[in-house]
Amino acid sequence: MATVTVIDAEDVRRIALSLPQTVEKEAWSMPTFRVAGKMFITVPDDQSSFAVRCPRHERTELIAAEPEKFWVPSHEASSAWVRVRLGALEDLDELRDILVDSWKQAAPERLVDALPTSEPGTGTGA
Repeated sequence: MATVTVIDAEDVRRIALSLPQTVEKEAWSMPTFRVAGKMFITVPDDQSSFAVRCPRHERTELIAAEPEKFWVPSHEASSAWVRVRLGALEDLDELRDILVDSWKQAAPERLVDALPTSEPGTGTGA
């Protein structure tokens, strides 16, 4: 029988803080995660989702392909961010991939080049 993993905001926090030079800072009364002073994750109050950086053209494709997983609130329509429903994620590897992608958009190139690759099934860096 397969084990079901329930992914929550603590998983977001743990994986985000495992990324090089990431710090957690409260803003707008919610946890945010930053690298080199640039925000790359927010976790809204209800903690059922999180927001990550995402170029608008990619965001449109993500939402069209998986609307149960990705969406943008109307007040964030002009931003380069997308929301992700935690309950719709397949596993910790998918969560890590999404967080790393957002981190790479904010991190300096020297950090991106030094980022270790992940090991399948761990949800963490090697």
